[in-house]
Amino acid sequence: MVQLNTSSYWADTAPTQAFPSLDRDVRVDVAIVGGGITGITAAYLLKAAGVRVALLERSTCVSGDTAHTTAHLTMVTDALLTGLVKNFGRDTATAVWDAGQIAIDRIEEHIEVEGLSCDFRRVPGVLHEALAGAGLPPSELERQAQVATELGFAASFVRQIAPFGAAGAKFEGQALFHPKKYLNGLLRTIPGDGSHVFERTAVDAVRETPLELTAGPHKVSCEFVVLGTHTPRVGSAGMISATLLQSKLALYSSYAIAGRLPSGRIASGMYWDTADPYHYLRVEPQPGSDLAIFGGADHKTGQVTGTTACYESIERTLRRFAPTLEMTHRWSGQVVESIDGLPYIGETSAGQFVATGFGGNGMTFGTIAGMMARDAVLGRPNPWREIFNPGRTSVRAGAWDYVRENKDYVYYLIRDRIASRHPRTLRYLRPGEGRVVEIDGRLVAASRDARGVVTLRSAVCTHMGCQVHWNQAERTWDCPCHGSRFKADGAVIAGPAERPLPAEDE
Repeated sequence: MVQLNTSSYWADTAPTQAFPSLDRDVRVDVAIVGGGITGITAAYLLKAAGVRVALLERSTCVSGDTAHTTAHLTMVTDALLTGLVKNFGRDTATAVWDAGQIAIDRIEEHIEVEGLSCDFRRVPGVLHEALAGAGLPPSELERQAQVATELGFAASFVRQIAPFGAAGAKFEGQALFHPKKYLNGLLRTIPGDGSHVFERTAVDAVRETPLELTAGPHKVSCEFVVLGTHTPRVGSAGMISATLLQSKLALYSSYAIAGRLPSGRIASGMYWDTADPYHYLRVEPQPGSDLAIFGGADHKTGQVTGTTACYESIERTLRRFAPTLEMTHRWSGQVVESIDGLPYIGETSAGQFVATGFGGNGMTFGTIAGMMARDAVLGRPNPWREIFNPGRTSVRAGAWDYVRENKDYVYYLIRDRIASRHPRTLRYLRPGEGRVVEIDGRLVAASRDARGVVTLRSAVCTHMGCQVHWNQAERTWDCPCHGSRFKADGAVIAGPAERPLPAEDE
């Protein structure tokens, strides 16, 4: 009989790195509080940008809520896509899902750049009928897939999801990974050149003028603070704005079990049902068997005392479809929900940045929060600044146009040139097609004519530097920022661009 481990699967299957405690006063450009995915991502990106950082964790890095996730990497939010469209408008809904997809792409990029081994794999995600209790009918799930497709996401409706026998909306291009292995790899790059990681260092207070953090007898002086602590609090003299944020959050406990299944019993991927609270499952192949992690039974933290029943409930539900499950782990984590279903990410006052309210999308929103923190420190524009603003009172449908006129520029520049993933081969380019590929670190607009001849041009619009997109119907390269259009050979069809797309080496 397998002994049940009550630590998370991630904590049990990756080493814990050791970093020193703060033992002196230090001065850096940015102090980052919290050694989870938000803080580590922010520290990694800022260090790479030449910024001196100090990452402070009161326990050990990757041991808090990040270590108790089920590590779904997905753009699919807890709030239904149709609900996002209804409540906030199509542009905001698109922006929120884009954030999740771009976060996955950025994680994959970090893995490639740093050469990390963290079990990353692309899989589909499926939202399906409830496994127990009431949920959405098949017609509504079909509607979810339809709206996702209309907004530009790869989605389809499936009438039978094995082995559940349930209808579902299937979303391509999602991913799984081992969060602790991934973050261990990023952590190794942070110390040095004036940057630090300090563990077992609890921040007691924040002094705002001049900006300074106190941890025991020592101080960290800085120009900017990033607070990535799941819930916004910093000791006895915490920021007033953080206290106000707490009133807009609800904390839920969620329960997970992990175990081994016979290979192929359930297709590798991610699954969520539409029950309330919903169940979530991830399955991935391992040598000799598959790993299954299943969770649910959420409730407001502190409002249920017989929590053993929560584990028993999710185990019974999973065994209906996986009776031979050999359970190895069980653990609980905490999910922080916001009032309106969108996270709070951004500056609460000058030089003070918070990130919270991720719901069930901690891995993706945590990554986006790290990117947004980097941009805030460097004074860069960011396409999600408005909708995730912690000070927002509401985001009204139609109040913000995500892709309107010249405001497109910042969004598409970030989406296409920084965060998107591009193929690195022309192998799958068919006659009559065009696509942007990455060759030797450059983005190249590649097209193949009916005779099979390939034309390579720069994928960067000569007007203001956005990435062009292939127009399949017209066989042209079109700029989404300001509307310039080019022939397949790069010649200008319509401005504002005046110069053709430069030729690339064949």
